[in-house]
Amino acid sequence: MKFTWFNLMPWPDLPDDFREKHRSVWVDIDQELFDPVRSHEVYNTYMDLLEYAGTVGFDGIGVNEHHQNGYGIMPSPNIIAAGLARRTTDTALVVLGNSIALYNPPVRVAEEFAMLDCISGGRLVAGFPVGTSMDTNYCYGQIPSLTREKYAEAHELIIKAWTTREPFAFNGRYNKLRHVNIWPRPIQQPHPPIHIPGGGSVETYDFCIDNTYSYSYLSFSGYLRAQALMTGYWNRVEERGAPDNSPYRAGFAQTILVADTDEEAERLYSEHVSYFYNRCLHVYPGFADAPGYRTIKTIQTGALSQYAPPRGGYTQLTWKELTEQGHVIAGSPETVRQRMEELIKGLNVGNIFCLMHVGNMPADKCMYSTKLFAEKVMPKLRNMFPDWDDDNRFWTSPLAKRVTSGSLPKEAPTSAELAKTYA
Repeated sequence: MKFTWFNLMPWPDLPDDFREKHRSVWVDIDQELFDPVRSHEVYNTYMDLLEYAGTVGFDGIGVNEHHQNGYGIMPSPNIIAAGLARRTTDTALVVLGNSIALYNPPVRVAEEFAMLDCISGGRLVAGFPVGTSMDTNYCYGQIPSLTREKYAEAHELIIKAWTTREPFAFNGRYNKLRHVNIWPRPIQQPHPPIHIPGGGSVETYDFCIDNTYSYSYLSFSGYLRAQALMTGYWNRVEERGAPDNSPYRAGFAQTILVADTDEEAERLYSEHVSYFYNRCLHVYPGFADAPGYRTIKTIQTGALSQYAPPRGGYTQLTWKELTEQGHVIAGSPETVRQRMEELIKGLNVGNIFCLMHVGNMPADKCMYSTKLFAEKVMPKLRNMFPDWDDDNRFWTSPLAKRVTSGSLPKEAPTSAELAKTYA
């Protein structure tokens, strides 16, 4: 099993009456709600938590890309990952990811991901999401019906840039480049492992199968409701005659909260879960699925946007309902272990993206929950798929010998010392 500690970086100061006074947390959110001075502390605390997770045993630390919202204030995950690359040593940098249809030209993604892989010594997991309708269509103005076509061309260009050893010309519909010859190239060859975050699009199933990428379902409705969608993915793997059904072909994001007891978990975390579901997920339905963004084939399966809230939103769901219905896995280490085992076996997923920071949760509570999960839950879930222990296609292959950041001497050498060194 591979466990990635994932941080959405939500804005923690949305007012109590946010739902009543504001139409949406995304796209047209009120600028007055953001405080740049306050964000200095918020960003650094979130990065500290990501670094902390890398010290307690998580395989990866995860970041992602969203725009113009209070749900996740990380429009450039590569900037965050660059900082983490210098201040972590062994943990994978899981960037899920760059919305490649938005980049012009997409070779920028190939270059920046290559830089991250080189700086980190080969610790990058690369993610290529199509991007939410809010981000791609409303914030960045992409034509909904062309988003996937642009995405496919961007992917082709990035992979070719990573794997071609001589300059080439690229003559696509959206990208026409006379000279493609990226410097640097990634350490991991032929390229870093690729995970594709998805929200239920059938086309994404086939894309992952065709390219041997790991399909990652990111959902806030929980693993019980994800059963049908993930079953659809595994059925597609079988229908397409893929050479195997390794659980590492799939991943799942789950909100996880651990305390000493079930009662303590509710007492410590319920207010932060409520904040996230009722403020951070308060998306105007008109932004959640632009006409043409989702294909007919996908709509026919019933896989609609996870950001389009249920009727009445989440305000009517109690802590008990959120936990019993699987939106949130919370409780004592043993309760969380049991529920996680159900999730892992039921969905057949080898990659878990642990959403352990929720809403406006303060750092001390987050560290407490993270440490309990790392010490008392994660070790008991490690060997869920012993038959696939040697499947390393979807994880990093870092250099055995990597440099340590900040290793320069404290003082610059004198002229005499230089003369002696280079005599």
